Amino acid sequence: MEHSPLQDVLVLLALSVLAVAMLRRAQLPPILGYLFVGLVAGPHALGWIQDSEAIHFLGEIGVVFLLFTIGLEFSVPQFLAMRGTVLGLGGTQVALVTAIGTGLAMAYGLGWEAGLVFGGALALSSTAIVVKQLIEQVELQSRHGRNALGILLFQDIAVVPFLVLIPIVAGAGDQPMLQPILWALAKGAAAFAIMFAIGHWALRPLFNEVARARSGELFTLSALMVALAAAWITNQMGLSLALGAFLAGLMLGETEYRHQVEADIRPFRDVLLGLFFITIGAQLDLFQLGELWPRVLGLLAFLVVGKGLLIIALTRLAGNETGVALRTGMVLAQGGEFGFALMALAMSHGLFEPATSQALLTAVVLSMALTPFLVRYNGVVAKWLLTGSYLRQRTSREAELAEAATELSDHVILCGFGRIGQNLAKFLRDEGLEYVALDLDPLRIREARDAGESVFFGDSTHRELLEAAGLDRARALVVTFDDYHAAMKILARVRQGHPDLPILVRTRDDSYMEQLTQAGATEVLPESLEASLMLATELLLSLDVPTGEVMRLLENARATGYSQLRGVFASTEPSEQETGTATRLHSVILPEDAFGVGQRLGDLGLDRGEVRVTAVRRGGIRGEEPAADLELRSGDALVLQGTPEQIEWAEKRLLTG
Repeated sequence: MEHSPLQDVLVLLALSVLAVAMLRRAQLPPILGYLFVGLVAGPHALGWIQDSEAIHFLGEIGVVFLLFTIGLEFSVPQFLAMRGTVLGLGGTQVALVTAIGTGLAMAYGLGWEAGLVFGGALALSSTAIVVKQLIEQVELQSRHGRNALGILLFQDIAVVPFLVLIPIVAGAGDQPMLQPILWALAKGAAAFAIMFAIGHWALRPLFNEVARARSGELFTLSALMVALAAAWITNQMGLSLALGAFLAGLMLGETEYRHQVEADIRPFRDVLLGLFFITIGAQLDLFQLGELWPRVLGLLAFLVVGKGLLIIALTRLAGNETGVALRTGMVLAQGGEFGFALMALAMSHGLFEPATSQALLTAVVLSMALTPFLVRYNGVVAKWLLTGSYLRQRTSREAELAEAATELSDHVILCGFGRIGQNLAKFLRDEGLEYVALDLDPLRIREARDAGESVFFGDSTHRELLEAAGLDRARALVVTFDDYHAAMKILARVRQGHPDLPILVRTRDDSYMEQLTQAGATEVLPESLEASLMLATELLLSLDVPTGEVMRLLENARATGYSQLRGVFASTEPSEQETGTATRLHSVILPEDAFGVGQRLGDLGLDRGEVRVTAVRRGGIRGEEPAADLELRSGDALVLQGTPEQIEWAEKRLLTG
């Protein structure tokens, strides 16, 4: 069939939408969908898309944006806090797997240059899949989750020197390597110095000016310009595009614009990175795998079993329990997206033969396909294999907690001991009330216990630990951290045997108030709405409004579930957009031929769609809480409150019936 750029784009979009939608229903990562699209539509299968340089270039830009966001997320304080895990576990794992992989490649007849890239690709795991699923399973702050995060952090950093070395080893031939490597290191140091100077002297003032303009479009354009300009600078120095993007992200990550830049870059990164995975999938040729399957299965076994066992051994040697080590190894037993980036660069420099690239690509893809299942059931497998040893430490923690709480009654259980948990503990102490806190941060727990706080290491989502904390005798339980999934788990476990225990849950906004309330929360306290109440209190008091009237307004706002405060008008600022199922405010002006004109508000049945009319503006006068018998006129502006879907239905009802 004939090809055109527009046709290729339409084919890729249609197949990607279909594949990603199906995989999301199966709760599998979209990366696998993009790889499948490339495999099916590529030149080795149906041939619906061409293997064009333009598509490869756009895919490479996706890798540039990925490295840029990795730089944004890289936190020097976080690195220092986890340096033992990052440098110790992560560094040893990458070095050993790279060395073993290099040896395997050379045993198959590859040169040491190709073997180095081969081993490096095997050493990397999938940050995108692992971190996303650990967050969904509320395991990122667990012991095995923190181990996995530290190792992944080092792997992400290790990509940068690999990207620098690949062009050098590919072009060295029989020439000595020391001088090119030293020269590359010097250029890398120069690139870092340039980026540091630009970041220190130019980036913050630039984004200060951009932010003052209050233009989302200008902010996005500036973020794209910085990422691509940094990539161009390092490319002009003979280094990789991705290195410059990483350094630029690193510099911007130290500014207050870090999260906004990441939010603006993410759509471009996701789309172009998807294109990159499609180009990788297009290079898979299943027809050439007939003789390669033994090698593919051997590499797959090395990734899932060999690499997993190696990580288990290293984690155990680092002083972790066997169960924690097993779960860490299972979580990281796969190849990753950065391995594809290394392979693509190696293939572009002619380091890999087609058979080698096919075997390695297929093994990595298969290992990533297994990853969601390994991560999902890591706890089940650990408990099944190590029932005694794995649970022994948890049992000892439960015993220690139970012993400390045995004399307590009518106390409060604090799930989480961060800033809010510590502030609550202070108020409880001031009133002479007892409490027990559970947290997962070892440093915070040690510091707090040294200061005499009643805080213990434990995951609040585990019912056994809550029982050990005296759940049967507790007067109340407070979820102090903002984690919807963890809060839902806690509510489910507590409500099974304690239907009347008061449970207070903290959230960032009103996105999940209904779900948390239905799950059993006695009170859901959204920070953004409570902050509005506190500001309103101070403002009204400063305006000499009587204290009794102010308290009446506050009590009414809380008693009605914050109904008067919920929902905001739409904004172009991403930072002001609420997430989840939060309600919105939307104004609808009735034209002369609107269906609602001449009808009474109550007869329209908007309440059936759970839409609330908070106000009606007529002739410059705004009336709050309009009566049901109000007859609507042409030009009336109705302020609707509800979810986007509810508001869309109500607007259609008002305008067309």
